[in-house]
Amino acid sequence: MALASTVKVVLGSIAFAIFWVLAVFPAVPFLPIGRTAGSLLGAMLMVVFQVLTPNQAYAAIDLPILGLLFGTMVVSIYLERADMFKYLGMMLSWKSKGAKDLLCRICLISAISSALFTNDTSCVVLTEFVLKTARQHNLPPHPFLLALASSANIGSSATPIGNPQNLIIALKSKISFGNFLIGILPAMLMGVFVNALILICMYWKLLSIQKDEEDVAGEVFSQEEMNAHRFSPATLSHHSQEFNSKLELMAMQSPTHMSGNLGHVEALRNRASSSETEIQKDSIVTLDSPRNSNASIEAAKDVSTQVKEETILSKRFASMDRLIDALSGRSSEGKEDFNTKWKKLLWKSCVYLVTIGMLIALLMGLNMSWTAITAALALVVLDFKDARPSLEKVSYSLLIFFCGMFITIDGFNRTGIPSTLWNLMEPYSRIDHVSGIATLAIVILVMSNLASNVPTVLLLGERVAESAVAFSTADERKAWLIIAWVSTVAGNLSLFGSAANLIVCEQARRAPQFGYTLSFWSHLKFGVPSTLIVTAIGLALIR
Repeated sequence: MALASTVKVVLGSIAFAIFWVLAVFPAVPFLPIGRTAGSLLGAMLMVVFQVLTPNQAYAAIDLPILGLLFGTMVVSIYLERADMFKYLGMMLSWKSKGAKDLLCRICLISAISSALFTNDTSCVVLTEFVLKTARQHNLPPHPFLLALASSANIGSSATPIGNPQNLIIALKSKISFGNFLIGILPAMLMGVFVNALILICMYWKLLSIQKDEEDVAGEVFSQEEMNAHRFSPATLSHHSQEFNSKLELMAMQSPTHMSGNLGHVEALRNRASSSETEIQKDSIVTLDSPRNSNASIEAAKDVSTQVKEETILSKRFASMDRLIDALSGRSSEGKEDFNTKWKKLLWKSCVYLVTIGMLIALLMGLNMSWTAITAALALVVLDFKDARPSLEKVSYSLLIFFCGMFITIDGFNRTGIPSTLWNLMEPYSRIDHVSGIATLAIVILVMSNLASNVPTVLLLGERVAESAVAFSTADERKAWLIIAWVSTVAGNLSLFGSAANLIVCEQARRAPQFGYTLSFWSHLKFGVPSTLIVTAIGLALIR
């Protein structure tokens, strides 16, 4: 495509430059309006500067990508409500065999969850689990946070739903979910392994610190908590028969799952019987006592003793009535809790089954956008309550950012600048030989860190694919997969390379009681060698 008129080129470049600055530096001092507003500002300027017509701007918005993004976000929200990520977090420390074992688990779980539920979602929900696990094992959180963020980026490259740039690539290239997975999965698995190996080598001393004895307080029941559910009734009197009848009635009305309370009932019945026997013995002793004492004093004592006994016994019997009422109430509450527990378990099972069904449908090659939307609406219906609280958690700002970005990138493409630059670079970036693949990978790495990976895919994707199709259809597919792999792994180069890195950094900093700051330079020290090595190894495995 030839360059447009000078005015259009200049004005389009200004609009794109504003978008780029605000996308990369959302809190820039002279215009701190953020990424979302920045993308809308760039889109609006493209229309105002007449680089695009209003109809062209609307046409530039890719609705299938937005639909797929919305559907996967809703499914992730319901999976979080169904405790999926809680169970993943619990797997981190289950029977852990040391720091290195823990780091490898984090890498594996982060990669798999990111491939299925997007890297950003995995980082949001797993960061605090990682911090808690590291602190429980008295280990520095730094290498584990790096493992979480970097493995999330690498793992998300394996599927079209792993990250936003893969969504764009899958829909524009029309590569099926299964072919996408098969093409990148070997590179992803090897990348996760090599990334974990690099982390272990770089932080060997930190990970070799002798672990102190784990805090097992949470695993031991408090004796006070146990005693709070036990009762020690006092000795009963002749009212014990009535009390026994009440216990019998309560025992017959109690459900089978209240066996613990029935144990208390039996104990109370036994104590009631024993107390009655003791009282009878006391009565016999009283009758056989010597009769040589003063009759008036003895009568007064008998009256006083009888009054005291009746007062004490009436109080004890009243306390037993309250006890029966409490146990009866607990029985009904336990029945309600039992029903609620089973309903929740059934709902969770339905959420997992719908998610598995969505993944199977994607593997079968069904339309990805409508498959995700259908799964999302199925979960909304199965929840059988107002969906507003769940839908409010959807990142609508991200969807709006994508709308503005689609318009801005399309306007910049119409200036002819990207095509002109690609024409200069294309002879050196052909994927039919190793040097061309290496050059293309370097260009994508640099652009992904300068302009972010999604704009890079939108700018280069179709041009690289058109260049590759001249050789064969298989090379076109390979070109798209190379772009997906390199643009995703490029996010590990620096802290600002991907949203997942920033999410981990921010979540770790704000975590209550476990706060930790991951600095730019500490990330860069690991990110540069890891990104270069993992990218190179993955390129050799992509077919």
